[in-house]
Amino acid sequence: MQGAGGFSGGGMSMEDIFTHFGDIFQGAGFDIGDIGEMFMGGGGRSRGPRVRRGSDMRVKVHLTLEEIAKGCEKKIKVRKLVQCKDCNGSGSKDGNTETCPTCKGSGRVTRAQRGIFGMMQVQTECDTCGGEGRIIKNKCPKCGGEGVIRDEEIITITIPAGVMGGMQLTVPGKGNAAPHGGVNGDLLVLIEEEEHKDFVRQESDLIYNLLLDMPTAVLGGQVQIPTLTGDVKITITPGTQPGKVLRMRGKGLPRIDQYGRNYGEGDLLINVGVYIPEKLSKDERKLIEQLQDSPNIVPGSADKKNFFRNLFGI
Repeated sequence: MQGAGGFSGGGMSMEDIFTHFGDIFQGAGFDIGDIGEMFMGGGGRSRGPRVRRGSDMRVKVHLTLEEIAKGCEKKIKVRKLVQCKDCNGSGSKDGNTETCPTCKGSGRVTRAQRGIFGMMQVQTECDTCGGEGRIIKNKCPKCGGEGVIRDEEIITITIPAGVMGGMQLTVPGKGNAAPHGGVNGDLLVLIEEEEHKDFVRQESDLIYNLLLDMPTAVLGGQVQIPTLTGDVKITITPGTQPGKVLRMRGKGLPRIDQYGRNYGEGDLLINVGVYIPEKLSKDERKLIEQLQDSPNIVPGSADKKNFFRNLFGI
């Protein structure tokens, strides 16, 4: 049986306990290393000097459906923090840095603090060197010792086929440069789709609204419709009703899964409408009136039922 001062079950140490619950403490704004060291008297794992990371940047990229269908490259100009060329990002005029006299290069200092359990040793970031373990005596005059300056950069972004508006792509290392040769941030690219003059997007499918004239709807024929790769002709069967949906398989956009992998193509859905003229000439009206009582023109009860079932599903 384990005494009151410890834990049983697999030899778990206090350090292991804090490691397992690290995400909870960090989510509340605590440094789990500092918390563990407070309870263990500074006996936890020692950490090396701090390596700075540049901040991420966010940009918007507008794409046409044609660009989305094939994928493309976009070149954008951004103003950001870049590495100072005069000092190669070190921040030092002569390239030399010195070990911090306060923390002796560790980037951390230990101080005593009185707590509810008595005196405890707490490790914190060194104020002298900002946790980096090195200090610059002879600062670069161009960047003021930071190792970064603000400048413009042209970045090439590769857009995969099939992306959607609202998606965010990550370009690693193309965000703001970090001071003193640290790790660059990322460039986060928000996709925005431009409205298309012919199509409405529905995930990987495209919708096209086709408005037929009455003679073509009644007699049938060929009509030309646009696709993302050029115009094509389709055949309209005689007696095509408004509300009918024609499907051209594989004429939509690439289908991609959550990992960005392509697994086929969407379809082009053609919504058929029939134009009923509001104004007629005297001769046109006469022709329509001649057909008014024709048995094939006047719908029967079965025709009415089928029409509304197909159009509205009722």
